[in-house]
Amino acid sequence: MVIHSPDVWARVFLSYDIGLSEAYMQGEFDVSSLQSLLNLWLDNRVALAKFSSTISALFAYYSALAINCLGRQSLTMSRVNVEVAYDVSNELYQRFLSKEMMYSCAIWGEEENGVRGDLTHGPTPGDLEAAQLRKIRHILKKARLRPGDRLLEIGSGWGAMSLEAARMGCTVDTVTLSSEQKAMTEQRAQSAGLGERVRVHLCDYRQLPRNLENTFDALVSCEMIEAVGPRHYHEYFGVIDWALKKDRAAVVITSTAQPEHRYKDYQPDDFARHYHWPNTHLPSATSLAVAVQKVVPGKFVLESIEDHGIHYPRTLREWGRRLEKNWSHEIITHLQEKYPELRNKKNIEAFRRKWMYMFAYAEVGYARAYSSLNCWTWTRPENVSTLCA
Repeated sequence: MVIHSPDVWARVFLSYDIGLSEAYMQGEFDVSSLQSLLNLWLDNRVALAKFSSTISALFAYYSALAINCLGRQSLTMSRVNVEVAYDVSNELYQRFLSKEMMYSCAIWGEEENGVRGDLTHGPTPGDLEAAQLRKIRHILKKARLRPGDRLLEIGSGWGAMSLEAARMGCTVDTVTLSSEQKAMTEQRAQSAGLGERVRVHLCDYRQLPRNLENTFDALVSCEMIEAVGPRHYHEYFGVIDWALKKDRAAVVITSTAQPEHRYKDYQPDDFARHYHWPNTHLPSATSLAVAVQKVVPGKFVLESIEDHGIHYPRTLREWGRRLEKNWSHEIITHLQEKYPELRNKKNIEAFRRKWMYMFAYAEVGYARAYSSLNCWTWTRPENVSTLCA
C-alpha cells in the first residue's frame, strides 16, 4: 500500500469504510491488490471499529435512521435513487455486462469450470453470457412459467429476463423507473421480433395500471427489493398479491442479503449505499420470509430459499476485467459529454476507480459470506409444482 496523501488517515478516522473508499477514488493511495486490502480490513474490523470516531458513529446512526425512518424509499426518493444508480449511461453498462445486459449474479456451471474457473483455468469468451443465461432460465423455471403464461417483472434491468420469457412464449409486463432501461428494453424487444410480447411500464411498482389486477401467473424481481425496505414491504407485497392470479401463481425474488448474525433493521450508510445503490436495505434469509407472512398473511406459501452467494465473486471479477479492458477513449468522451464535471481529469479517474473499488469490495464481501445473494420462491397455497399422485 503506497500512501500519496496523509488525508487517507483523516478520511478513515472521520467516516470509516466510506473514508477508505473515498481515499482510493481520489488517488490518495494505491495498493497492489484491493481484494487483499479489503480482506485485511474484514479480518480486523472489530479492532478497527474501536478506533472509529464519535463523528463517524453519529454519521452511521443518522444514515441508518434516514434510510429506515425518513422515507428514503418513498415514491419521490425511489426515482432519485434510480437516477443515481442506473441512469448513468447505457453505454457504460455495455462496457462490462454480458451481451444480454444482466446486472445481477450469474450462476456458474461445470461448463465454465465452476465458481473459481476464471482463477483455475482463466476466463474464456462467452463464459459470462452462458452463466447469465443459466441464471435467467433458472429463475424462470422457479417461477413455473409455461408458454402462454403472463409474467410481471418488477425491475426491468435492460430486458434480459423479459426477453427470455417472451422467447419461451410468455407475455411480459415489466416495470422500471429508468428511462434509459426502458428505451433499451423496448428497442431490444422490437429487434428480436418480441415487441408484441413485452410491455415496459415507466413507473413505480405502486403505480401499475388498475386493469392488471389478478392477471399474472408469476412475478419475478431480481435484486430490486433492496430498494424497497421493510417500511414499504406491505405496499410491495400488497401489489404482488393484487397483481397475481388467486389460484395458481408463483413469486421469485432475489436480493443481496445479510447473514442472520449481522442482520439489523437499522442499517447505516456504507460505500455501496453511498456511491452505487443509495438508501438500500438488505434483508436476511428469514427476515424476508417472516415479513411476507406479516404483511400479506396466508396469501403465499414459502417454497424454497436458495443461496447463490458463491456465484457472485466470479461475476464481479468478470465485470471488473471487462470494464478495465473496455475503458477506452470512446467511453470517456461519451461520459464527459453527458456529465461536464467529468471533463476534469481527476474527476474522470475518480469515477473509474469508484467502479473498480465496487467490484473488489463486493467480491470480498460475497467470497467471505459477509454478504450473500438469496433467492426466495413463494407460491399461492395448495399449488404443487408437479402432479405426484
